[in-house]
Order: sequence, then structure tokens, then C-alpha cells
Amino acid sequence: MKYRCLIYVLLSVLITACKDDYPIDDDHLLITDRAECYVSNFELLGADFQTVRTKAAVVDTVAQTINVSVMFGTDLKNLYPQFSLVTDATLEPKIQGKEDFSVLDQPREWTVVSGNRKVRKTYKVYLTIQQ
Repeated sequence: MKYRCLIYVLLSVLITACKDDYPIDDDHLLITDRAECYVSNFELLGADFQTVRTKAAVVDTVAQTINVSVMFGTDLKNLYPQFSLVTDATLEPKIQGKEDFSVLDQPREWTVVSGNRKVRKTYKVYLTIQQ
């Protein structure tokens, strides 16, 4: 019984000590020291969860733009964007499901936030329709 109490005390000390060493954000994701902040790849899926791209999206990390061409006839109001981000980065706003890309002259915007949550870069997604 004496050892069991000692084990509980040691476990509670270890758990408390770990909380301070590894801060988390509002989404319960680990905040790290990483300052890198970029999109490495972009995918766009249709309502059937199949790609609607005609070729690979062009991600420009300097201009912070993503250019993607989609197949003629694609339902632009029901697309599922998927971002591949650098390690520990997050995306704002979060993608909760389908997105509307039907207004072609206004690019959609998402912000990539670094692992240390100090660097923020807004990417604009430009969509064109294959002729």
C-alpha cells in the first residue's frame, strides 16, 4: 500500500512536469520551436473524393500562391482542398468539409501558421478551368 501511494505521487509529479515542457495550442496541438511556414503540396478533390486537377498544382512559396487547373464541368461549389504543410504547421481557417471555389476572379485564402505559432503566411489559391 505504501509503494502504491509513492507510485501515484511520482506519476503526478511527472505528468505535471511534462505539461510545462510541451505547450499546446487551442486545438491541443504541440507548439514547437519550428519557424518554417509553407505549403509543400496541394490537392483538390470533387464530391466523389477523386482529384479534379488536370495537372499538379503549382505552389509558389515565395509569392505564396497556389495555381490549380481543374477539369471542365467540375462542380466548383463542392470541392475539398487538401494542403500538405511543413512539419508542425497549422492551417487557418480550418477546412471543415467542402469549399466553394465558384467565384473564379476572387482567389480563396488560407493562412499557414508555423510550429512556434509566430510566423504566419497567407496563401492565395487561384483556380482555372480546363478549356
